[in-house]
Amino acid sequence: MIKAAEYGHNSWELSVVVDQQDLEESMRFKMRVEGTLHIGGLMLKLVEKIKAPQDWSDHALWWDQKSCWLLKTHWTLDKYGIQADADLHYTPQHKPLCLQLPSMRTLRLNVSFSSVVFKTVAEICRLLNIRRSEELSLLKPPDDPRKKKKKDKSPEWQVDEMLTKDILDSTATGVSGSPGFYSTSMTFQTENGFHYNPKNPLAKCQLNLPSDELAKMFQPLDLEDKAVINAGWLDSSRSLMEQGIQESDRLQLRFKYHCFFDLNPKYDAGRITQLYEQARWSILLEEIDCTEEEMLMFASLQYHICKLTSMSTDQNNRSDEAEVDEVEAALSSLEMTLEGGTADSLLEDITDIPKLEDSLKLFRPKRLTLKPYKEYWFVFKDTTISYYKNKESASGEPMEQLHLRGCEVVPDVNVTDKKFGIKLLIPVADGMNEVYIRCETETQYAKWKAACILASKGKTMAYSSYRTEVKNIQSFLQMKSLAPPSGQTSPAPDSMEMNAESFVSPRYVKKYKSKQLTTRILEAHQNVSKLSLMDAKMRFIEAWQSLPEFGIKYYVVRFRGSKKDELLGISYNRLIRIDMATGLPVTTWRFSNMKQWNVNWEIRQVAIDFDQNVSLAFSCVSCDCKVVHEYIGGYIFLSTRSKDQNETLDEDLFHKLTGGQE
Repeated sequence: MIKAAEYGHNSWELSVVVDQQDLEESMRFKMRVEGTLHIGGLMLKLVEKIKAPQDWSDHALWWDQKSCWLLKTHWTLDKYGIQADADLHYTPQHKPLCLQLPSMRTLRLNVSFSSVVFKTVAEICRLLNIRRSEELSLLKPPDDPRKKKKKDKSPEWQVDEMLTKDILDSTATGVSGSPGFYSTSMTFQTENGFHYNPKNPLAKCQLNLPSDELAKMFQPLDLEDKAVINAGWLDSSRSLMEQGIQESDRLQLRFKYHCFFDLNPKYDAGRITQLYEQARWSILLEEIDCTEEEMLMFASLQYHICKLTSMSTDQNNRSDEAEVDEVEAALSSLEMTLEGGTADSLLEDITDIPKLEDSLKLFRPKRLTLKPYKEYWFVFKDTTISYYKNKESASGEPMEQLHLRGCEVVPDVNVTDKKFGIKLLIPVADGMNEVYIRCETETQYAKWKAACILASKGKTMAYSSYRTEVKNIQSFLQMKSLAPPSGQTSPAPDSMEMNAESFVSPRYVKKYKSKQLTTRILEAHQNVSKLSLMDAKMRFIEAWQSLPEFGIKYYVVRFRGSKKDELLGISYNRLIRIDMATGLPVTTWRFSNMKQWNVNWEIRQVAIDFDQNVSLAFSCVSCDCKVVHEYIGGYIFLSTRSKDQNETLDEDLFHKLTGGQE
């Protein structure tokens, strides 16, 4: 028996549990240690005591009571504050996680449980071949009360073993640690050393679920329900284990920040497909509101995409998954960049800045008037709209000028009813002024909306992108039209097999008979039938982005000085105060007018200062204030990205803007 003196007077007994993934039971070891022993020495001592011939390089110490990793191996036990009662685990840093993709398919991947979530998501995105990992994050879904009394056998959480194997196989052939630029595995290198694979398993769309399966997943959501879901975003500055996530837990990988940078079909097949899938599910499950006309347009695009996906002809494979020549692709990309940069960075034509003049209708919802829309003579010049009582008075002073720099441009359109409206949210000191403009024709609407979009960015119609914007808007209106293009007849419902109920939300399945839905979807499909697979996905994403509620995340908050809970909407460029009872916006503040924001961690209150001495403060009711703080900081961080393809992501800046200091 060893005498106590041989241990030293300052030594004490420490218990460590050793976890191994391939062993059913953990092993517990007791060691005599001193406070001056550093963590690296403790792990070495532990491995020598285990006497198991295996690779321990991925193992690290986890302190259960403090919920923290002991990753600073040069720190001593005293510096960490570890004493004899500490419950330490020597456990693998990489553990299996059930990860549900935006496409609702579930993978089981080994991911880092010790890195901060920001790095873990980057690691996952490298594995999945998805660029711009900063736009994604991990969401912990809320508990479903319907499944408390019965085992969860939901198909949406069944691990897709085939897809998991395909992902790991594609990684083994070059995505991580690629063999090089011209590898035989068809894995190519892009900027920042990123590798992409034209045969990316995630680039293939999922076929739509049968309507009865879709109905099981559908849950009507009000704004408070959405706030509960949005509370589940994990903290990007802490690890999975530190946030209570355990081995084989279920998390959702989602596009968190709705500003998608540099979407390139050549490199982003998987990213675009997953973005399309997230958009598709948000439409089908009515997580975002859209009109009946828009629902049918989305249905026609889904049908077209499913049709092209199921086709296995060589022509389709060549058009969407071509094995590109890297040098040609690089030169082509450079040419496009130079052309685009030249066009957009040119100074305006100083000899003549175009202007629009026309008779339009105006409506201000906050002004008391018996006649909502009133006709005026409008003149659009530079970035300003002026309107006059009539054309004859246009040479004098305008009745009012609307300065559009920094404004929000929201479509208010129903093509079937010939309604072509533009909703303008114009920034003022205490929020946003709401103005509605009504056009008479599609052409008029396209010209005025394009001018408004450019003006909101501080550009005039002299920019070459104006004509492109007009064409894009006209094309989008044609796509929304439910009537077939001229020269084409409406297809017979029986001419093509279609499970129409799987392309619309369950609400429309109850509203219309199957034959009615089929007819209307096929009519709308005539407007998109010539699109390629990738173009159809991009059109779907663009249409999703044009919806008024796109990208808005809701949280229940209590504003300073208020006695009732309200909703806060966070978008990529603004904050919205929303009345919980009516769901209507009360005030809007733009990020571009924000001077600073901070969190008082003692009282858990977020305070924000804007230009013109406007300030607000609120405490969060439906989530921790860190979630809202990270959302705001994350959007500010994403706005700093530039089109320099060689820049590396500034992770320190991200944590500085989102982390806060608790």
